[in-house]
Amino acid sequence: MKILMVITSHDQLGNTGRKTGFWLEELAAPYFVFKDAGAEITLASPKGGRPPLDPEPGFRTDLTLRFEADAAAQAQLNETVRLDSVRQEDFDTVFYPGGHGPMWDLAEDKGSVKLIESFLAAGKTIAVVCHSTGALRHVKTPDGKPLVQGKEVTGFTNGEEEAVGLTKVVPFLVEDEMLKLGAVFSKTANWGVHVVVDGQLITGQNPHSSGAAAQTLLASLQGKPLAHAS
Repeated sequence: MKILMVITSHDQLGNTGRKTGFWLEELAAPYFVFKDAGAEITLASPKGGRPPLDPEPGFRTDLTLRFEADAAAQAQLNETVRLDSVRQEDFDTVFYPGGHGPMWDLAEDKGSVKLIESFLAAGKTIAVVCHSTGALRHVKTPDGKPLVQGKEVTGFTNGEEEAVGLTKVVPFLVEDEMLKLGAVFSKTANWGVHVVVDGQLITGQNPHSSGAAAQTLLASLQGKPLAHAS
């Protein structure tokens, strides 16, 4: 199995003067789901190199600590390949971790949009979690409709954004944007684990859902039947 993971390169939290980036749990948990299953993982980002880590005190987990102590994982993170250099033909799937950074770069990156569209056109299942659900906002079906129109999805909720005090800072709210595009948006309580499957698209609500989303994607790659939602 060859798995591409796409990480944000954006490090500015709007006009606040504060830093942002990717959320470590959302990289570490899926990374080890895939690694422990024997997958070959490639990390990519729009700018390449070391992507910015969100400096906010995050939830430390056994997997984030493991990632920080894993020399091979750190070496990969130091040398992410440029997103414009990857091709879906070289991978079985793609997984987008979140953090607030993707709201500014991956959500608007035309190369990312085309990459996602190419995976889906090739019949491959993909997964996005948390704020990276926002990376679907410009993705279209072959007939030009929004990908998420009529699809069941989840992502970082309005309530969760309000809880972290960034409703007025982010360029758009994931939940509102998905609803505007015609998606059927579902959610559980703030910070609860929630994963939704609709055809080739797997979405996770928040950081705590990233490992479960990766396990669901892995099951898909292994040809196992998927639950509709959890």
